[in-house]
Amino acid sequence: MTATLERLKADAPTTDITAALQRDGAVIVENLIGKDVISRINDEVDPHIAEADPEMEHLNPAIAFFFGKETRHVAGMPGKSRSFATEVMIHPTLMSVCDEILLPSCARYQLNLGHLLDKGPGGKRQLFHRDELVWVHVPRPHDELQVATMIALEDFSEEIGATNIVPGSHRWPLERQPEEHEVAIAEMPAGSAAIYLGSTIHAGGENRTSDRSRRGLHTSWICGWLRTEENNYLACPPEVARDLPRTAQEVLGYAVHDALQSGGGYAGALDLQDPCDLMAAGKLTNRGVQH
Repeated sequence: MTATLERLKADAPTTDITAALQRDGAVIVENLIGKDVISRINDEVDPHIAEADPEMEHLNPAIAFFFGKETRHVAGMPGKSRSFATEVMIHPTLMSVCDEILLPSCARYQLNLGHLLDKGPGGKRQLFHRDELVWVHVPRPHDELQVATMIALEDFSEEIGATNIVPGSHRWPLERQPEEHEVAIAEMPAGSAAIYLGSTIHAGGENRTSDRSRRGLHTSWICGWLRTEENNYLACPPEVARDLPRTAQEVLGYAVHDALQSGGGYAGALDLQDPCDLMAAGKLTNRGVQH
């Protein structure tokens, strides 16, 4: 028998979602986004998917092996899909979860990355991993650094490569590896989200179909004092970010991480001001501050 994950409806209280997340390291929230949002996101990214090369050059050979040669990528989603930036990146339920999980450890959290993965037929299961090991230099033990989600843009089944998640692994020692009976398959209808902690072991599943791709949104948020995996200031530069809601600008990392009220300092200022304020005043451009 394989492991299972708790399933909750999109209108479930945030306390129920975070309780399951803290207990099991992951939870499925069904029908988090509607069909209209899925349709708009797909329309906005289809041209980028059409241009994506599954055999693209990656950062290094290890990353290329990790993703394989059957997956088409669209990175920097906030700069390519306004619907993603306004309907997924700052979704109220996801923000409420981040409030509960991340704010005890930071003054503000930010987007780590917004990444669409379109895994084609034959795509292998990823190596099991913990996303938080990007920040392996943070001394352990530590509070949670990251909240992540995979949102299905089509029905996710085991056959098409639904995410494999290991419940309870967020409490395991680093050296422990899962056995197959400890792995839950995050099967879920389109629009649903598998939400998991950065400390939870997981892997993208194997696409065993011969003619279907598995399209999903991998989105994660981290404490605002950490360096992000994706450089969101380049992926969504001021000329694009200025047209987004202020909340989206803040989550993208343009806002100052202000810990003064907690007895700390601030990070991310520009000319000793909050870049979001400069953007609102029309003073922030791709070339810096216009005086």
